[in-house]
Amino acid sequence: MLEITDELIQKILAQQAFITQKQYDDALQRAAKTKKKLLDVILDQDLISRDQWGQLFAKHFGYHYVNLAEENIEPQVLQIVPELVARNKKIIAFGQGQGSIKVAMAHPDDLEMVNLLEKKGGVTVEVFYAPPEDIDATLTHYKEDITKVFDALVKAAEHMDEGVVSESAVITMVEKLISYAHQNNASDIHIEPNENRIVIRFRIDGILHYVIDLPKSLLDQLVSRIKVMAKLKTDEHRSAQDGKIRHAISDTKIDIRISIIPITEGEKVVMRLLSDKNRRFTTSQLGLDPDDKATLEKAARRSHGMILATGPTGSGKTTTLYSVLKMINSLKVNIATIEDPVEYNMEGVNQIQVDPKTNLTFAKSLKSILRQDPDIIMVGEIRDEETADIAINAALTGHLLLSTLHTNDAATTIPRLAEMKISPYLITSAVNLIIAQRLVRKICVRCRYGHAILPEEITQLKEFPELREWVKKIDASKLFFSGKGCKVCNNTGFSGRTGIYELLEMNEEIRKVIMSGANAGEIQKAAIANGMKTMLINGMNKVIEGVTTVEEVIRTISV
Repeated sequence: MLEITDELIQKILAQQAFITQKQYDDALQRAAKTKKKLLDVILDQDLISRDQWGQLFAKHFGYHYVNLAEENIEPQVLQIVPELVARNKKIIAFGQGQGSIKVAMAHPDDLEMVNLLEKKGGVTVEVFYAPPEDIDATLTHYKEDITKVFDALVKAAEHMDEGVVSESAVITMVEKLISYAHQNNASDIHIEPNENRIVIRFRIDGILHYVIDLPKSLLDQLVSRIKVMAKLKTDEHRSAQDGKIRHAISDTKIDIRISIIPITEGEKVVMRLLSDKNRRFTTSQLGLDPDDKATLEKAARRSHGMILATGPTGSGKTTTLYSVLKMINSLKVNIATIEDPVEYNMEGVNQIQVDPKTNLTFAKSLKSILRQDPDIIMVGEIRDEETADIAINAALTGHLLLSTLHTNDAATTIPRLAEMKISPYLITSAVNLIIAQRLVRKICVRCRYGHAILPEEITQLKEFPELREWVKKIDASKLFFSGKGCKVCNNTGFSGRTGIYELLEMNEEIRKVIMSGANAGEIQKAAIANGMKTMLINGMNKVIEGVTTVEEVIRTISV
């Protein structure tokens, strides 16, 4: 079997001039200290993407490479290789021709497996290499129909005495809910009691989707099971409770934040899924254009000052800050964070969980951290004047400080800080970069199709003054893209999300405008004159690139 050794990694990357000897040595040292695989360290540090590595690895051994995420795999093709074989042997059938099949293998040199498939199916097998992580992700295509699963469980429950379902059946239901949500890349599970039914909904790519109804009689047992898993009080039904579950699905660890509140029809549960598979924070994965990425990385390399990520709840601010931390995290710096809650554990970072019960607030935690000789500090959110004052002073006294604010755009951040009694002089001295952002859904690559811009899309765009001239320049032959909807994207036409951004970099021109007492509109005009691209323009560039749709950008910007 092909074995990915440290020496092989160095040889392949050196041949293609992807990394220098120093970068390799640094990664090797970090791998030894953190006890991680060298390849994982190289990928985490964004020295090369997983797709690039797959191509180089395949080329080195003379195999074809396939990016499974871009393949529209028909269910009947997938079933050519039974699920159990696919999982154990890391192999996926993804294409079929006349007398042949295409298979992706993590171990393309497994000739015994190839011969077995050819004999069994009487076909020629075309072998492609795919990284094991890509194959694991594609295994979720072997989905169970949750409706059939729960129908069977509920039907079995109907034969129970007094409507009490067995404990094992309830455990299975909760397990299936979590597993199915994870397979569909859901961020949240909503269990909502109505008058006669329980409605289950998943939030996928920021949008809530209906999944299934369950009998109301199951509510108490389902909620009780979740409380037991989260170590909450099972006999408390009149007050809100919050907890956490550490759950494993195959080789993936999932942290699940639990929120239970009493409503008129019973107790409502929301489960936030925080999966290991979403923890590869890199600046390359944020969706920044090259200029904005360079601006962010330049600000992150400074030894002091403030980087602020702004936007509404759910706009990806924390992910942006984690990506910056991941990029600058090293053994040479002391990094501390203050979060509410701590969503992801980062190795080598000292993370503090805010706790109002013990009066451990953002402000008090920040004061304590400053006595710990930090180089870099992340404050989950600047919520009040005291935290803002301490944060500004920390940024002015030799610390790089990252934080978030709830503002609609980058320019509005300045008057928001002024409302917190921060003087314009301190703002212009401390702030290096303000990032405003939203998350837009990406068009599903498996069912994407091109079309001319629609009349209604032109009408929508003309409502924005900054786009009127832009619309006039659109080439009539230019293709815009949409998703038809398929099984892979749950017939939504979208799969995954990316960011749209505007980056306001502090420079002398912007400082003069702020010191003159300008309002947010005037600050924005000055920033645009200095090269800032607004979120709307950034979003429209992604429309032209075929990443998302006009409707999606406008929907998101309007939030």
